[in-house]
Amino acid sequence: MALFKRRTPGRPGEWYYCLKHGTVEEGPQCRAADRFGPYATREEAAHAMTTVRERNEEWREAEERWTGEPPDDPPDHRSR
Repeated sequence: MALFKRRTPGRPGEWYYCLKHGTVEEGPQCRAADRFGPYATREEAAHAMTTVRERNEEWREAEERWTGEPPDDPPDHRSR
């Protein structure tokens, strides 16, 4: 077990959305697997989940156009 963890230093003006805590943070404070970003502004980070939903819907529509079939729904990972 390491005594000291190396943390990625945050840069002023880089904003992230923490999936674990559901909060916006300046600079990477939580581990990479638990966050989206970086975003240019706090507002962009605050709307990260809306952006994700919109992009997922765009991909579903594109997949349906390419294959001619509706895509399978991905598993729900919120129940971890």
